[in-house]
Parts: sequence; C-alpha cells; structure tokens
Amino acid sequence: MCGIVGYIGSREAYPILIKGLKRLEYRGYDSAGVALINGQGKLNVYKAKGKVSNLESTAEGCDTTGYIGIAHTRWATHGVPSQTNAHPHVSASGQIALIHNGIIENYATLKEKLIKLGYKFNSETDTEVLVQLIDYIQRRDSLDLAHAVRIALTHIEGAYAIAVVDTKHPETLIVARKSSPLVIGIGEGEFFIASDASPIAEYTDKVVYLSDNETASLDLRHGLTITNLDDVEHTPEIQTLKLSLSQLEKGGYPHFMLKEIYEQPKTIRDCMRGRVPESGTYIKLSGVEDNKERFLQAKRIIIVACGTSWHAALIGEHLIEDLCRIPVEVEYASEFRYRNPVINADDVVIAISQSGETADTLAAVELAHKSGAFVYGICNAVGSSIPRATDSGSYIHVGPEIGVASTKAFTGQVTVLTMLALALAKLHQTISDEKYDTIVNELREVPSKMENAIKLCTGMENMAKVFTYARNFIYLGRGYNYPAAMEGALKLKEISYIHAEGYPAAEMKHGPIALIDTEMPVVAIANSDSIYDKTVSNVQEVKARGGKVIAVVEDGDTKLSGMADYVIRTPRTLEMLSPLMSAIPLQLLAYYIAVNKGRDVDQPRNLAKSVTVE
Repeated sequence: MCGIVGYIGSREAYPILIKGLKRLEYRGYDSAGVALINGQGKLNVYKAKGKVSNLESTAEGCDTTGYIGIAHTRWATHGVPSQTNAHPHVSASGQIALIHNGIIENYATLKEKLIKLGYKFNSETDTEVLVQLIDYIQRRDSLDLAHAVRIALTHIEGAYAIAVVDTKHPETLIVARKSSPLVIGIGEGEFFIASDASPIAEYTDKVVYLSDNETASLDLRHGLTITNLDDVEHTPEIQTLKLSLSQLEKGGYPHFMLKEIYEQPKTIRDCMRGRVPESGTYIKLSGVEDNKERFLQAKRIIIVACGTSWHAALIGEHLIEDLCRIPVEVEYASEFRYRNPVINADDVVIAISQSGETADTLAAVELAHKSGAFVYGICNAVGSSIPRATDSGSYIHVGPEIGVASTKAFTGQVTVLTMLALALAKLHQTISDEKYDTIVNELREVPSKMENAIKLCTGMENMAKVFTYARNFIYLGRGYNYPAAMEGALKLKEISYIHAEGYPAAEMKHGPIALIDTEMPVVAIANSDSIYDKTVSNVQEVKARGGKVIAVVEDGDTKLSGMADYVIRTPRTLEMLSPLMSAIPLQLLAYYIAVNKGRDVDQPRNLAKSVTVE
C-alpha cells in the first residue's frame, strides 16, 4: 500500500528520492519521509505529515547531501497519519533506518519482548518493531547488516517490502520482500529500488524483480547479491524494462485521470495488438492456446478480484457464460479466501488485478493452487506478483495507470475478458462462425468508437456543474451494463466523495425506489439491447416520483432521450461490448463533478492505488 524508493551510487540521492516519491505517491499520501547518510557518516532523517510537497518544505534548508538514501510515502495502517508515525523509522542506536510496505502481524508480541530488553518506542507503527529487532540482533551477535536483517525476518509474520541503511555500512543498501512488491534498478555503478518501476525508468531499463523471501545486498564494491532467508545465494534474473517517461507524465492534462480517460482508444488498440488481427477474425491468446486441455477440462470458472477489477469480472461472467456455456462464479477475493470455498482440480480460477499485487487476490491464487486448480492471471503490471504466481495469463497492456481511480485498466480488463471468452468459445465450439466473426469485427472497431464516445461527451463539464452539490446518486443498468452501473457509481464516490450506488434497474422497485425524490439524480444506462424497453419502464418509474434522470443512450435514441432530463450519447455497438462505450461518459461525469467540488481526483482521500495489505 505504501511506496518505497531508495538509491545508492555516485549521485546526490535526495533529488532522486523526492522525484521517486512523487511517482509513487499514488500508493499512499498520508505522510512521507527520507533518510540520508551524508559524507561524514551522519544519518539525517526528515519526515512530514501529508504529501511529498510537505516533506520538501520540511527538508528545505537542511542537510540533504549523501549518495545513499531511502524514502517512503505512507498509506496508514498501524497508527494515525503523523510525523511521528511516518517512515523511515530509526533504531535505538541511531545507526539504522528502515522503510516498510506491508503489515507485520506479530508486531505486538515482538514489541513486548523488545520492551523487556530495554527498547523504547516512539511511534504507533508495526514497522518500528522491525528496525529495533534488527538493531538488537546486530548488536547481540556482532553481525553485519545483511545477516542481521535476514535473521530478523525469520521472526516476522506478515507481509513486507523493506529497505535498510546503516551508518556503519554507508556503501551498502539492504532490501527484502515477502508478499509486497519490490524492484531493483541496475545502473552503471549505482542501484535504485522502488515499489514499482516508475521511479526507476528515468535512469535505467535493467531491473530485477525480487521474489518472496529473498533479500538483496546492493553494494558499491561487491555489486548485487541476492540470497534467501537461509543465506543461499540466488542468481539474479535481469529483465529489460519496457516503460517510457512519457507514460509517467501528465502530458499537458490537468490530472492523470483525465489523461488516462482520453488514452483509452490508444490503450485498447495496444491491448488488442497481436491478438485481434487487422484482417481476419482469429483471436490469438497464447495463454489459452498453450493450455487448451486445462480449459477444455474445466467444469467451472471462478473469477476472483477486488474493486474495479470485480466489476470487470462480472462483465466477464456474462461474456463467458453467454458465449462458452461454462458456469462462472465471481468472487470478492477478500471473501473467497476466508469462507472455505469449494475448489476442484478441474476448475479454472481467473485472478484479475491491475497492479498484480493485490494482497487478497494473491492469497486467493495461493488457495486455488493448493486445491489443484489451474490459475490464470489478468494483470497490467508486467513482472508483478500475480503473473509470477499464476500458471498462465494475459497482460492488458494499457500502460501505467497513475490516477488512483481506475479508468483505462477497467476497459483493458473488459477487453481481455472479451477476447478470452471468444477464444474459449472457439475452443469449445459453442459459437457459430457467423456470430464469432461479427463479434471480432465489432471488437476491432471499439477503439475508433471510443474516440467518437469522447467527442460525444462535449459539454459534459457544464452538465456536471448541475450535480456538484448532490449528496446521493443512483446508477441503474441491466444485463451487461449492470456492472457498468456499479463501476460508474464507484468512480463517483471514489473521487467526489458523493454517496452513490449501482443497482440492476429492475431491482429498484425492491427497495431503492424509496429514495427517489426531486433531489436524487439517477443515471440510467440503456443501450438498444434485448431489454431496452424494460429499462425504459424503470426510468418511467423514476420520473413518476420526481427523480432527475441522466440517460446514457446510444446515438440516435429517441424514446428514452425524450423523457430524460439530461442525455449522454454513446456510439452504437453490440450489446456485449456496450460497457466499453458507457464507461467513458461515466468516468468523465465523475471526473468533472469531482473537479467542480475541488477534489484531488488523482489522489482521493483514504485511498491508494495498490492494496498490498489486508
């Protein structure tokens, strides 16, 4: 959940660390801190509550020199956001500083033991326990930092990605990970570390993704050494990073979220490149082709996901059952792992996560593996934990998503699920050639139609002003667009802090209709599909009770447009592809309402992009 960054080399570390924190601020922005060892071997630590800009103000005019340092931006778990609870945390000796992403589950027991040994604690965090434990082991056994860290970690229960520096070893930076992401960048006589590759891409394209229960020593004299907790050395697998700086900048847009909404025609083209041919209709997903037998043997598919990915999964359920006639269950990963689910060896479990690091989804993957199921991952972040933990899978290839509220990742996930459903339908021979060709040809047109969808949203900013002061919203959809309605509601509450709920339109009369009055905006998604007339009837029920209706309809619609208070038009497409069209106006509606309310749309309160803790 938190973001960590570190540097050791011949450059001044502080500017690199601050820039890295800003790239990672989407992971948490409750507080931030930096620790540097200067040329005289002094450890300087600066911390501030709030965003990285507050840290810069705190450190202004102070000694920020040094060629080695670590930095952290926090999403609070143990302890309120404060300067005291901010990382880095420093040992009682004043020599060791540590940053941490994750949760130490047995911290209370360890803390009690350390207190009995005379250690005093300044913060409310679980992390401070680890730095004091390392300090104790190092002094007790007269060990170097790397060995002390490894021994300390054998006493830790929970998840961690850590970076540690020691004034006695200013030429060495120690890192380790378990169930939290960590990547090492390798430069010429220098090393970089971060929670993801975004802070590293500017300096090197050579990276190593640390695996669970591995520690790494980044030493200016001896280079990179990776070992497990038993001190067995591993050979690092150096990979080439495919990430451009332009993908990490706003490119003239006021917010990353708006940039990422407008990028969707391009990112969906990238998602389909090499999978949907420019001519012909053969969908190629190597993850399916290489595992045909497992998919053919599957009696059931279980999709596990959280948040926006769960909404994409619900659309995937419609697609796979409709086209493949295979039963599909969609589960919140956070519930799936705790309810003793029935998983069979002939099940296929699909894990969906933008970051590839979602803790609950990773735990669900592990549970599925223990039951002998085949596990397929759908992720965006190359080299992340879920792609490495699953048997096979597909990347969505939409590029880094910096805005905390997911936009292009959602449409990328839906696109991959569409291609997966088509590939499985062809494999199971549950679709006619004519229907298959029709869907593939229409899928190929989606990026161009998304461009038109953006053009049709002209005027959205002015319309959104009308709803700036609304306190509640209801979103209605049916069939494929019921999950789209839930996703639209989630976007609004995430970034505007307006309460919003998505419902199946037909379910409105079973309770939510009691909320309808002249102050309740209702967003109704109604494409020209098999249940269009029923959705129109549901909207008439809203109008009869004074509700204000915002209708999302296909271009050319006249029936619903005539009764709605506000109309948003989208390009016509197939019913099963319609969520890819409706997603754009719903994202823009949420965005402009939030902007009008003065919200920080890229970094909404209490949220972080990647939920790497329970």
